[in-house]
This record gives sequence, structure tokens and C-alpha cells, in this order.
Amino acid sequence: MSKQLIREFYELCPDGNCVLDVLTEGERARRDTGAVFLVGICQKAGTKNGNGRVYPKNVLEREIEHYQNLVRERRALGELDHPDDSVINLKNASHLITKMWWDGDSVMGKIEVLDTPSGKILKDLLNSNVKLGISSRGMGSVKESMGSLTVEDDFQLICFDMVADPSTPEAFMRVSTGMNENKTPTFTKELTQVDKINFALNDILKETNT
Repeated sequence: MSKQLIREFYELCPDGNCVLDVLTEGERARRDTGAVFLVGICQKAGTKNGNGRVYPKNVLEREIEHYQNLVRERRALGELDHPDDSVINLKNASHLITKMWWDGDSVMGKIEVLDTPSGKILKDLLNSNVKLGISSRGMGSVKESMGSLTVEDDFQLICFDMVADPSTPEAFMRVSTGMNENKTPTFTKELTQVDKINFALNDILKETNT
């Protein structure tokens, strides 16, 4: 089977509860001046996800080990939204993964939101209580077996992106900043995710024009 673009979605900081003990003293100080960090699950091994795919742990372990080189060199960039290709577009970079580790079968990550054009949009969306998802992007093939799609050994991890509408139920994240811990969403349940994003973008544009 030929390789295809494979994307998955997971939750970071459920209910705004980030694991703050993984932040350095310097990062905590930066949070107090508005910097945004996110901590949570980025991928899972051996578990059937919402897309019906299962990642063997040996495949993920190999790819995460390779990805650690990018993390150490501060090159583990991700984009705002999901492009339909295998190239990371620097002009759309919004965040940087600064630490990645295993917790059982879960791949954990610490993410720093960048002060780039896309990063500023991401930060404004998060600070407006818009829930966003984390999504892995990679290339590989899958094999169907017993009602599941097993990701094969040719899988190559590319990056982790921030997205608006994950396909996995409840695969959302919320911001946790030094300015306001555990924020309560102000949107009503009747609003769709598109509505929330439109409202947040309108607020950002209004502030820009004032």
C-alpha cells in the first residue's frame, strides 16, 4: 500500500489544567507576562483512536526518538491549521515543541506558542477561550485488520499542528497562562466551533483597528 498523509488529534491541557511542574523557573516567570505554554498528550501507542487507527509502540518509539533531535535543536515547529502536504511552512509556524517524553503509552509534549504572526493569532484564539486541538502529521501506510487500521513500519512523523475542528470527540485544548489560570469559556453550547473562531477573529480585528 502506498504512503499517505496521516493525521491524528489529541487533547492538551483538558479543562485548562496544564501540568505546570514541567515548566522551568524561567518559563513560569514568562507566563506571568503573558507567555503561553501547553502541556499534554500528543500521541498514543497501541490504542485505537477516533480515526480507527492503531500505532504500534515500536513504530512510535522510533519516530519520537528521531523527533527528539528536532526538539533539542529547537526545530520542532508546528503550524496553525493542517496543510495537505508533508512540508512545514515556516511562514505559518505558530508554536514550538520544547520537550517530549513518554508517560506509559502516551507521548507527552510541552509546547511554546511563538511570537510569530500565526503564533499571535493562536495566542489570541486561546486567550479568547476558543478550544483548539493538537494533531500529529506524518506519512505512511496502513493495514486493515480486525476492524482497525494498523499504521505500518514505514510511518514517518513530520510535526504536530494546532487545528480548529478535531475529528476525535473532545480532542480539544485550552490555554493556561500566568495571567488567568483555569479560564471559564464564555461561549454558549449552541455556538458551533466555526462561530467561536469567527467571533474571536472579529475581536482580534477590532483591537487591531483601534
